[in-house]
Amino acid sequence: MKMPRGSRSLMLAGILLGTVSSVALADDLIIGVRAGPLSIDPHFTAAGTHAEAVKHIFDTLVKSGNDLQLEPGLAVSWKALDDVTWEFKLREGVKFHDGSEMTADDVKFSIERIPEVTGPNPTTIYTRRVEKVEVVDKYTVKVTTRGPSPTLINDFIRIFVVSSKAAKDYSTKDTSAEGFNSGKAAIGTGPYKFVSWTPKEELVLEAFPDYWGGKEPWDKVVRKEIPDDAARVAQLKAGQVDLIARIPFADVPVLEADPNLTVVKYDSCYLFNMYFDFRDESPMVSAKDGSKLKENPTKDPRVREAFDLVIDRDEIVQYAMEGMGKAQPQLITPNIFGWNPDVKLPTPDVEKAKKLMAEAGYPDGFAITFSFTNDRLPGDKDIGTAIAQTLAAINVEAKANALPGSVYFPANTRGEFSLTMSGWGTLTGESNYTLASLVHTNDGKTGMGAFNVRGYSNPEMDKLIEAAEVEMDNEKRKEYLMKANALVASDRPNLPIASIVSAWGMKKNLTIIPRSDEDTLAMNIRPAK
Repeated sequence: MKMPRGSRSLMLAGILLGTVSSVALADDLIIGVRAGPLSIDPHFTAAGTHAEAVKHIFDTLVKSGNDLQLEPGLAVSWKALDDVTWEFKLREGVKFHDGSEMTADDVKFSIERIPEVTGPNPTTIYTRRVEKVEVVDKYTVKVTTRGPSPTLINDFIRIFVVSSKAAKDYSTKDTSAEGFNSGKAAIGTGPYKFVSWTPKEELVLEAFPDYWGGKEPWDKVVRKEIPDDAARVAQLKAGQVDLIARIPFADVPVLEADPNLTVVKYDSCYLFNMYFDFRDESPMVSAKDGSKLKENPTKDPRVREAFDLVIDRDEIVQYAMEGMGKAQPQLITPNIFGWNPDVKLPTPDVEKAKKLMAEAGYPDGFAITFSFTNDRLPGDKDIGTAIAQTLAAINVEAKANALPGSVYFPANTRGEFSLTMSGWGTLTGESNYTLASLVHTNDGKTGMGAFNVRGYSNPEMDKLIEAAEVEMDNEKRKEYLMKANALVASDRPNLPIASIVSAWGMKKNLTIIPRSDEDTLAMNIRPAK
């Protein structure tokens, strides 16, 4: 049964409206976000909400446009000198926040420090192809790769450039937090300067007047972390914040009906997908009486297919997502390079799913803990809970284990789960980024399979991904990627569920240019004309 739309948010908003009259000044901007950075070191983690925050302070070598198109950033141009060598020409006259000039030395330093400081959700996925970085001259950098690397430029949208001078003493796992979180090393070239950060509360920024990209309209930006969806909506309605990101699905029509607010919706590249465990010993699966099973049931392809057939993605979108999503059959959305138009959504078939479970030796099912985030993307808790309930149709007792992202991701990296779901976005616009990260065999030497912590390994999959990784011909590379996406659909290491239609709510005097990666950037928010 569907709950009344937005009732909890409206109740809280009513309370706040009666007690709060705080309104941001015209030259200040207060943004309410669901989650913020995990550090101020831009190289600490690849988590999207982390990158979103630090983009205000640090620039990237290559920029990702609002629809994931590649644009000049600190590099004004780039070219392949041969199959393994890329040359980057840097923007001249760019100032760091301390007044020093950004040069090739800072770029080299930034790329080389990433493996030394990365934490959970490793940022090494962006440098896994880099063999060597050389300074040619003050404004030229040469990057040599491990074999041909046609998507290096896509990966470099997350190469944040830090000041080699400011970060010199804060570039190990033990020292980076001290330097960056205090602000001593948080010296970037971005449009805003670091003022202060209170973890899990707010990041305070001030405009950098010498920003190479031009003056920003906001003198001060505060990014408030408000993980509770109802509270975030209530604070917008009460005027405590100027704009909120990731409106909960049920509250979209509520805010659209408010004459003082504007809601902007946009198709996101983020989608929810489930991950199966392929290890022989899986920690959170058992017989229903708690006894140990002879083997891990999710290693059986018939069990994975049964799960696939029992989940009605259209119903998930309609009810758990309040219509704010699109059912997806692949790990990428249709706008991503490598999308395979021949891979279709599976038709739900509970009876066939039951037969597959019986053939696999589990006619009475089993018990499994289904772990997922509850504060990262809109609807994650509701979607996970709905899927857990759906699995009862094939006699699987799925215990819903909804966790904050700060708990979920480190535990997942440690291999503590048996069945998981989280959001993933193909932020580079190229599907090899997702395939190489999620379904390639985990390989510490190459950095491939960095997010594959559940033991999945398919030689055919690896071969396709590795071929795409080095193929410089776009059409040939696309063919490899399409075949790999088809193999994901048939082998089912993951089950794509649905992509998100993201929504922002704001005061009438503001406008926003939405992004498909869902980044909420002060640089895209302007006073309404």
